[in-house]
Amino acid sequence: MSDNEGRDSAPPPAIQSDTSPKDTIRILLATDNHIGYNERDPIRGQDSINTFKEILELAVKHDVDFVLLAGDMFHENKPSRECLYQTMALLREYTMGNKPVQLELLSDPDEGKADGYTFPAINYEDPNFNVGIPVFSIHGNHDDPQGAGAEGALCALDVLSVSGLVNYMGKIDLPISDADAQNTGIAVRPVLLRKGSTYLGMYGIGNVKDQRMHFELRSNRVRMFMPRDKDNWFNILLLHQNRVKHGPQESVPEGMFDDSIDLVVWGHEHDCRIVPEPVAGKNYYITQPGSSVATSLADGEAIEKHVALLQIHGKEFQMTPLPLRTVRPFVIEDVVLSEVAEAEGIDLSDQIEISKYLKTKVQVNALIEQANQLWDERNAKAVEDGEQELPRMLPLVRLKVDTTGVTATSNPIRFGQDFQGRIANPRDVLVFHRSKKPATRTSKIAIDQPELSIDDPALSVSEKLAKVRVGTLVNEYLAAQELQLLGEGGMSDAIQMFVEKDDIHAIQTHVAKSLKALLSNVQGSEEIDEEEVIDMLVKAKEQHEKDYAENKTKAFNAKKGKAKAKAQEEEQSDDSMMMDVDAGGVGSDFDEPESDVPLPKKKAPAKPKKAPAKAPAKKAPAKARGKKAVVSDDDDEEEEEEAPKPTKRTNRAAVLRFDIIALRFLVICGNRLNAHSQPAKKAPAKKKGATPAATAGRSSRAAATKARGKMVVSDDDSD
Repeated sequence: MSDNEGRDSAPPPAIQSDTSPKDTIRILLATDNHIGYNERDPIRGQDSINTFKEILELAVKHDVDFVLLAGDMFHENKPSRECLYQTMALLREYTMGNKPVQLELLSDPDEGKADGYTFPAINYEDPNFNVGIPVFSIHGNHDDPQGAGAEGALCALDVLSVSGLVNYMGKIDLPISDADAQNTGIAVRPVLLRKGSTYLGMYGIGNVKDQRMHFELRSNRVRMFMPRDKDNWFNILLLHQNRVKHGPQESVPEGMFDDSIDLVVWGHEHDCRIVPEPVAGKNYYITQPGSSVATSLADGEAIEKHVALLQIHGKEFQMTPLPLRTVRPFVIEDVVLSEVAEAEGIDLSDQIEISKYLKTKVQVNALIEQANQLWDERNAKAVEDGEQELPRMLPLVRLKVDTTGVTATSNPIRFGQDFQGRIANPRDVLVFHRSKKPATRTSKIAIDQPELSIDDPALSVSEKLAKVRVGTLVNEYLAAQELQLLGEGGMSDAIQMFVEKDDIHAIQTHVAKSLKALLSNVQGSEEIDEEEVIDMLVKAKEQHEKDYAENKTKAFNAKKGKAKAKAQEEEQSDDSMMMDVDAGGVGSDFDEPESDVPLPKKKAPAKPKKAPAKAPAKKAPAKARGKKAVVSDDDDEEEEEEAPKPTKRTNRAAVLRFDIIALRFLVICGNRLNAHSQPAKKAPAKKKGATPAATAGRSSRAAATKARGKMVVSDDDSD
């Protein structure tokens, strides 16, 4: 039996013993409200705030002790003034009042309060406020703290917290430096409450990067400060992370939480799985309320939206799902045109016929009518339960069409215009997609992917994480490209400046300086044959690399202490959730521990000796500087597979990237050579005396260079 089958068959937990209202904590549980989503849309702009209003109305109706939210209250990190205004007005309307709060706060009321102020962090402990229903919330990935001002990273929940409307919990103080991060981990301090004989501990962890959370849990560095008699408490963990796997460390495993936890409230995932699910090998359950508004037209959003009434008595609990009535009905369906063409004889080359069928598909399959019927059924059920009937809302409809094998399709926006006034999303009712074929890797493609040090299959994941350095990867990648003009060391430093110092001109400046240095080293006082240009470039590049390395060593020795001071003072990112947990100590990813990556050894003169056999085929780069040149080279290589030769791991795409740079340099070099050769007036005689055999004997690279030089020079003259 699979895990899902076991979860479906397991009965939901329920309170078995006789309960007393004085000993039972009642909580309204919700998450991912996304207030302000699509607020400028004339039809759907008020959906999120209307549903949030319904949630607060349910809290009042069911006489809960408090409301518990698991992140993403707001859709934007900086919500609009109108969004903040409506949210604060609703919180004041429904959570303030004369209703006494029957929860005794046992934890420190000043834990998490604003620095420099005297009012407590928990709003109902402040005598200046008359709170009837407290609201506790953590932040999500949409409304996480940002900024590095005097007050630290702030978010919209901080504004609501100091206003006395929301109790903000789960804000983690991130370490300032990477050195502190290696020893800090994540410290979680609870909010401890008591009602009669029931003790409740709430542990909130606001959203952090999934890689970091995975690392902290795997390293057992999530420290939860629990009471000494923690087994007598009902412990709830709130978090806002990926639950579905998106990669090795792009999610948080379900079974890595503390064994003293009784219930995990999981935010961030939008599909509603609100019925508590047991975890294999653990004693706790997981509930996933899902979002209260559809922020994407995906399959998970089509599930009916719910919040829950959570009742806790001692160590027992039960959860009652409450459907949300103000959420638009949403239906989604898939259509594969290739299958439809076989079944109904539709001509896939006729765009009008396809569009007509799709319009009929929406109507015949009654997607709109199905959504309206769904609304009517929910409305009728609510009326039976004594609720007020709500007017019908325009539904959300999505038709996903697989167009594999179809040459032309209609405009989705124009397609949706026929359904104006019948659905809430006429602009994106239709979406086209093609089935992806699995990519087949060949030896030629593998050449373009150089083997890096972290690709060693013998290394474990932890060893790779400890070994990885961006600077090392850049050096290895550039060394595998066999650059013909630019040095690997200088390019690596330029990339470092571009990434770390945000110097957008670093690479451009390095290229200009390198070409200038190469030009100064290529001095010709007499006529030079084009075949000798390659040798001169190789020697000039080697000399430039040598000079660059010597200058770098001198500068490093002279300013070693100063450079370290600057590195420590480097301003941190504004993203408070950014944490490179894989860094191996203080410093940049471009720190260069003694790398064992050898510099590429190139012997350019060897290519012209083999060039005569490929001379006709190598003229393609002179005519076009794009992908066609690569295709022609690959074709030539396939024709010459009969004579196997030792292959070099050369990235042709990378060489072509620097083709323009090489072209400009060669033009300048050619102009200087022509200036030296004109007084001798030997060039015309040489052209007249050239024989077909001599012309055919020239290297392919020299021929391409000459063609490029003529083409670019003619363009310059025309200018």
